[in-house]
Order: sequence, then C-alpha cells, then structure tokens
Amino acid sequence: MAEPIEVNDDTWEELVLNSETPVMVDFWAEWCGPCKMIAPAVHDMAVDYDGQMQVAKLDVDASPKVAMQYGVRSIPAL
Repeated sequence: MAEPIEVNDDTWEELVLNSETPVMVDFWAEWCGPCKMIAPAVHDMAVDYDGQMQVAKLDVDASPKVAMQYGVRSIPAL
C-alpha cells in the first residue's frame, strides 16, 4: 500500500523536483490542527493515486527553506 513520502530541505530536489511522476506536496506542521484534520485525506490520495502521482509531506518547521522558497505562508497548503 502506498504511503505519503516524507521530504525535507535536503531531499526536496531528489524526491520532488526530479520525480518522474507528478508530486502533490502537503506542507504541514505538528502543531497545526487543520493539518491533522486533512491528514487522512492526504493518506487516501497516496493510496488512490498510487502509480499515477507521488504524495509527499513536508514539515514546515523542520524544513523552512523549501516552504519559504515556494511562498507558503499558512498551512495546511497543498
């Protein structure tokens, strides 16, 4: 069964930018209530679209560089 992949500032280029399939990224944080609410739907998308796209999760607190680079100012953001 497919699971969302965890990405961070160090793995962003390899796992997202260089992916051979489209990637949907969930920008989230542990303290974010709405992020926790959508987490089951994000997981379901990884399962439902396995082989068609990758679903990735990026913790904005642990990896602020990518979040800033893409202008993520509020979370959750997809």
